[in-house]
Parts: sequence; structure tokens; C-alpha cells
Amino acid sequence: MFNPNDFPKPTRIPVNGVELEVFEAGQRGAEKPIVLCHGWPEHAFSWRYQMSALAAAGYHVIVPNQRGYGNSSRPSEVTDYDIEHLSGDLIALLDHYGYEDATFVGHDWGAFVVWGLTLLHPNRVNKVVALSLPYPERGEQPWLEFMEATLGDDFYFVHFNRRPGVADAVLEEHTFQFLRNMYRKNEPASEPQPGMAMINLARAGTPLGEPLMSDSELAVFVSSFESTGFTASINWYRNLDRNWRLLADVDPIIRQPALMIYGDRDLVARGENLAEFVPNVEVVSLDCGHWIQQEKPEETNQVILKWLEQQDAS
Repeated sequence: MFNPNDFPKPTRIPVNGVELEVFEAGQRGAEKPIVLCHGWPEHAFSWRYQMSALAAAGYHVIVPNQRGYGNSSRPSEVTDYDIEHLSGDLIALLDHYGYEDATFVGHDWGAFVVWGLTLLHPNRVNKVVALSLPYPERGEQPWLEFMEATLGDDFYFVHFNRRPGVADAVLEEHTFQFLRNMYRKNEPASEPQPGMAMINLARAGTPLGEPLMSDSELAVFVSSFESTGFTASINWYRNLDRNWRLLADVDPIIRQPALMIYGDRDLVARGENLAEFVPNVEVVSLDCGHWIQQEKPEETNQVILKWLEQQDAS
């Protein structure tokens, strides 16, 4: 387990009209910048096991709490969390450090941001590493509309949009319980329950499976969300169809070398047409659930470092 006291101290960096809380490892100004982007409901701390390994390999490791998280800015407008703003923050971060481009690594929502960033700013991304979430193929129907039609009103993406504020309040009322129940591994298979999954999880008195992390590690996430609440981070979900429209006119092909890491027991669906949209992709699967880099830190580090080494060699 990781001692939270060993996590780097942050700096607050003004970018793109907001301030981001940024954690770093390795040599600033190194030729190999790498930016690690967390998902939901996460924090830069979710990359605690990767930072020192990447720094030891010669990378300048840059790990922001993205807007809406931790001590980063939390703008009040929902549209301030669309893909243009989120990717713009990362481009401004590169500008702050004086980097032309970087390798971007994203997990969960962070992967969505990295895919979108690469489409919108292809010249600023040299390599892509995505964990859990494959390239989000843009079909004929807006994403949220499609989810509502296929997965129903209670699917949490839909619920967050159609009933704003409802889930936010429940998660805030049960912050510790929600995050304790969320961050689990080796959960037994169970039948889906009626209702909205995240609300059910927040209200469940007994967690399933095994804890993913120590109490002191979990406390970092709990303290952060007790401070911020959940609305700003859930606003990312409330831009799903806006993002679908914003990406309408961009070239949909990711031409950079890409590494896709799946968890064999992750509930997030794999990308059936991944290679069509990401022709230079290598796919690796690890025996774990959704929280890949936290559940299998050593294996994740080995996979990423080996792939980066191969890319640099070629």
C-alpha cells in the first residue's frame, strides 16, 4: 500500500481561465513529458503508483487534478466542462511548461478527454495510452440519446443529465460510503438491481468484494470529495451530447501510436471497431476490474514502460 505522505506536493497553475492543482515527478524540462489524466470519481492521487516509475524512466510526469476536482477550479457553468474546455486546459498546461507535445495517458473519463484532445489538437499529442475506456466511436445518434434508448432512464449517464442534482445530493450525503463501496476489487457477480446504480452504491451499507486500497489511501479521495462535492465532476457527464456535436467536424482517425489497456473484469465495453479509428493501436488486457492502474500497479507500469520504450526505439 502507498503512504499518502509520499505523494508529491502540488502547485496551482493558471491555465485557460482556471487554475489546476498539478502534481509532478521527474525532471522539469525533460525531453519526455507525459501527462496523466484521471477519471471519475477520482483524483490525481489515482496515479500514485505510476509517477515514480515513469520519472525513473526519464519522464517529466505531470498529473493535474482536472477542473472540478481537488483544489483545481470548479466553474459554475455546466458547459465549462465540455471537451473543448477540458482539452484546452491540457494544451495550456503544455504551453506553461514550454512543451510542443507530450504523451497523454488517461483512465476512464480521463481517457475520453485524451481521445478528444488528440482529435482536436493532434499536433500536441505524440502518443496515447488509454485505460478502460476505448476510443468513443461517434455514431449517427448523440451518445446520451443512444444510451437512453438502449440502457434506459436509470442508467447513470442518463440519470445525471435528466435529473440534475438528485444523484449529486445522495453522493454528497454518503461520500465515504459511496467511495468505499466504489473502490473494490474481486467483486462477486451479481444481478443488476433496479434503480440508479451510483445511488444504490452510495446507500449500500455493506460493500462487495475486497477493498482496493488502504484506509489512508481512501481517505485522500474521501477528503477531496467532502471538500468539493460531486456536482462539478458530474458536469463532465452533462456535456456528453455537447461533446458529440463539438467533435462532428474533426477527422475521426487517431494516427498517433496508441496503447489500449483493458481490465478483463471491467464492466466498460471494449471497442469493437477500435483499430478502424486507431490504426496504430496495441491492445493489452490485465486480470483486473475497472481501477486498472490502482489494482494492478506493477503490471500497469511494466506494460506502459515497455510500450513506451518500443515506441522510442522505433
